[in-house]
Amino acid sequence: MAENKTLNASIRAGTGKGAARAARRENMVPGIVYGGGEEPTPINIKFNELIKMLKAGGFLSSLLTLVIDGKEQRVICRGVQRDVVNDLPLHVDFLRLSAKSRINLMIPVKFLNEDISVGLKMGGTLVVVRNEVELKVTAGDIPESLEVDLAEAEIGDTIHMSDITLPKGTRPMITDRDFVIANIGASKTVGLDDEASEEATEEESTEEAETEE
Repeated sequence: MAENKTLNASIRAGTGKGAARAARRENMVPGIVYGGGEEPTPINIKFNELIKMLKAGGFLSSLLTLVIDGKEQRVICRGVQRDVVNDLPLHVDFLRLSAKSRINLMIPVKFLNEDISVGLKMGGTLVVVRNEVELKVTAGDIPESLEVDLAEAEIGDTIHMSDITLPKGTRPMITDRDFVIANIGASKTVGLDDEASEEATEEESTEEAETEE
């Protein structure tokens, strides 16, 4: 299962623009947590902690553990409102999740056994087409990554989505085609070696023909 990111928050007293402005003056970012059959909860998040997560990337597609005054809630971010001038966060929306909630997440692709790959050891090159894939997943069973074993991959091989084993109940969001994840391409060195070999064979054939004459 994917490892959750943890973000601390506190319940915000009051709602509306006045409470939000007061939070920002205290170096906090106001937000709201909604859904899950509960009433919406206004919160504040420390500006520095939120900025750190936003800069790390993947914030909008990551499963989060939001700790509100010591109480943990599983959430996913559904929007970050930013300042039009400096692009800094002004407000954040979070959706509560249960273990059975179905959500869309970007899951990274992990390539295994590159060091012993048949094709790579022969001079081939790993060409990554997708280093992450958007999946429809169950919140209680999210894979940490999609694993591609390259041990037996040869030059010219192509890895498709159908070659990856997914957890039960998980599917890619692209369903109209078996899209490519990566392939093992021939490097320029391999191509030059092949051309040199062909040229050498042609030269040897010419020399043999001239000798026979």
